Amino acid sequence: MNSRQQFLFKSDEMKELFLPHLSADPVIFGFDQNELKVLLLKMNYRKQWLLPGGYVRKDEDLDEAVVRILKERAGITGVYLEEFGVFGKKNRSELYFEDFDETLFHKQRFVTIGYYALCNPSRFRLIADEYSETCEWIYVSRLSGVDLAMDHREIIEKALLTLREKISYKPIGYNLLPEKFTLSELQKLYEVILGKELNRGNFYRKIMNLGILKKLDEQRKGGAHKAPDLYSFDKRKYMKALENGLNTW
Repeated sequence: MNSRQQFLFKSDEMKELFLPHLSADPVIFGFDQNELKVLLLKMNYRKQWLLPGGYVRKDEDLDEAVVRILKERAGITGVYLEEFGVFGKKNRSELYFEDFDETLFHKQRFVTIGYYALCNPSRFRLIADEYSETCEWIYVSRLSGVDLAMDHREIIEKALLTLREKISYKPIGYNLLPEKFTLSELQKLYEVILGKELNRGNFYRKIMNLGILKKLDEQRKGGAHKAPDLYSFDKRKYMKALENGLNTW
């Protein structure tokens, strides 16, 4: 069955299972090799790249739908998801299916809810679904050369902007860094997300004032210079700061 036949075959079934006109598109960011990545699917149809989004079942909550969609489309589970925006421009999704007639479920007008998440890519074994040729982590810095379908570039850009705003009052790093890390590695994570360099002294002072780090009696070995101290997150204080926000940043 080719990619076109897949959509035609599933259309009537999807009309019974899913809500019309509502979808969800999660933007999953990962931090690897000191760079930010985003999870994308390359579709069998049109060979364009898309976010791992999908439709909402008639018998499930929206948040439940996003969790299910991520698992089904990419094999991603157990990530902290947060809603960040609504996208509803006219013909935002319909044009992608312009080769089909108006009865196709996928060609109806869909308003989509954007979610974002942060995770460590090494935690997951990506599994592409039946509609996708591949599922991959793509460097955000290289997205300009990627053929993104629909309005998914706009959704990614809004997610990144939201992430940059959020780290001024929410902690980050727990799901992105290894269990033990240096302050310079944590600073690099903030710089990559913010897209600018930070003063090392100011950053170290501010991050330590937050009280979410535990200094370990260990150093990072193997470098040519003095071995830097290793830290880990205090999970209880981190989760409290995630819930209540940061007052000293």
